Amino acid sequence: MGSNPERSLPTPTTPAGREGLAALLARPDRAVVALDFDGTLADIVPDPEQARAHPGAVPAIAALAPKVASVAVITGRPAGVAVRHGGFAGVPGLDHLVVLGHYGAERWDAVSGTVHTPAPHPGVAAARAELPGVLHRFDSWHGTWIEEKGQALAVHTRRAADPPAAFDALRGPLGELAARHGLIVEPGRLVLELRPPGMDKGVALAKYVRETDAESVLYAGDDLGDLAAYAAVEKLRTEGPDGIPGLLVCSGSAEVPELAERADLLLPGPAAVVDFLAALARHL
Repeated sequence: MGSNPERSLPTPTTPAGREGLAALLARPDRAVVALDFDGTLADIVPDPEQARAHPGAVPAIAALAPKVASVAVITGRPAGVAVRHGGFAGVPGLDHLVVLGHYGAERWDAVSGTVHTPAPHPGVAAARAELPGVLHRFDSWHGTWIEEKGQALAVHTRRAADPPAAFDALRGPLGELAARHGLIVEPGRLVLELRPPGMDKGVALAKYVRETDAESVLYAGDDLGDLAAYAAVEKLRTEGPDGIPGLLVCSGSAEVPELAERADLLLPGPAAVVDFLAALARHL
């Protein structure tokens, strides 16, 4: 009796998700596996500078990448930072890996080992100069801190005395600051990011799927910023006569139920995501 290639892989809870997984297993060489970084490949930590990919992430991706069209890490971080924190540089087996940083504005690929980056948006520099003053006008700013991301700025409230209250209090003022300088505010898990408009994970993912001429796509994320990528996969499923099958994976669900409600497959966090990627590689 032949073995079932899906045995020991978790089963998606939706018909669309099961179709997406089946398409990936049937033609892995035409599949794109796209992954968020923080909260998906790396645990969320109080200081993002201390975030590192799960110890099993690189071995799992190195086993999977040669068997699919591409593995893409799509992140709001600068591409070079994600490469460094992920430990992706110089690893055998990662020739099919790309890192799309700043929501696709930057790109690193393992073959060349170089980052391609655009000129910074002038509004980021203007907002950077005003941001400390905006924060100091609110009692809730204590414990918040600014993460410098080059092409963007992020205000974290996870260390504040009341993180959700600080997050809610700052959404309006930071939205006004961003609007004055032609930026947008992207909310996340107790973080508000000010960045240029026109790029998000959905735009980056859809563009990359078309570039690779993929016939199926898997996307795994954990945060509000990943909703755009979810929407892109949902749209790809409906394009053309047959659409492009897709599997939506949610890494954890406690802080972002909006993502869990739309996912085809729920995994409890980065360790489980890494286990899933390793199992997928074994099946292929």
